Amino acid sequence: MITIGIDIGGSTTKIIGIRSGKIIRPMTVEANDPVASASGALGKFLTESGTGFGDIKKLMVTGVGASFLGNSLLGIPIKKVDEFRAIGSGGLFLSGLEKAVIVSMGTGTAYVKAHGKCIKHLGGTGVGGGTISGLSKIVANISNIDNILEAAAKGRLRNVDLSVGDISPSDIGMLPSTITASNFGKLNDQASKEDLCRGILNMVFQVVGMMAIFAARTEKDNDIVLTGKLVDTQIAAKTFRALEKIYDIRFHLPEYAAYCTAIGAAINDN
Repeated sequence: MITIGIDIGGSTTKIIGIRSGKIIRPMTVEANDPVASASGALGKFLTESGTGFGDIKKLMVTGVGASFLGNSLLGIPIKKVDEFRAIGSGGLFLSGLEKAVIVSMGTGTAYVKAHGKCIKHLGGTGVGGGTISGLSKIVANISNIDNILEAAAKGRLRNVDLSVGDISPSDIGMLPSTITASNFGKLNDQASKEDLCRGILNMVFQVVGMMAIFAARTEKDNDIVLTGKLVDTQIAAKTFRALEKIYDIRFHLPEYAAYCTAIGAAINDN
């Protein structure tokens, strides 16, 4: 028997299966309409995984679009799971940790305290994937996230950001010369679209990372679990690793980070 978790977000719907503690067939579909996308995701999952209706133990649904669903999906009864509980549970499951601050970076970003079964929404910020898409559209006329990431990989931060090394001949306290002193504080006329996209990503990841560090310190945690599609990129990893070295915090970027909330929903089947 299989338990299915569905996370209906603002722009995508994610679905996974859990059988005997193992993740099965994670998938993503566009979420223009919550009911249609959830039905489409479930139908696609059943077809591609070879799962029959009789094999489904439970159907667990979460995310901002879950409230648009009734009590069943394609005739299968559903159970709705609080999104923040799903984020916290999923983050601990993926990381193998017993306690941590879980960061869910989607269109915006949410911060969740997860200490075993004690899960609490700490707050959030509107800075996230939507910020990246919107700003990149304005400054570089690129809005597709994959195209933004491709452009940013060719960008140079030195044409956009002011670093500590630009204003000081040596490190300042614990801050190395390479760290950003001012996002877009060195923007020059030579900056290309690629440079601008790189600067936007750097700014958003730094804001998300620093807020996570402040949250972790408040909760007396040393571990931060990063989840969401965008954290699973080389630029994100580089940014978070730089912050990790400075602030003596451990950032975890687990496999299946993009499916954390769907996974968290599936394992809340008790």
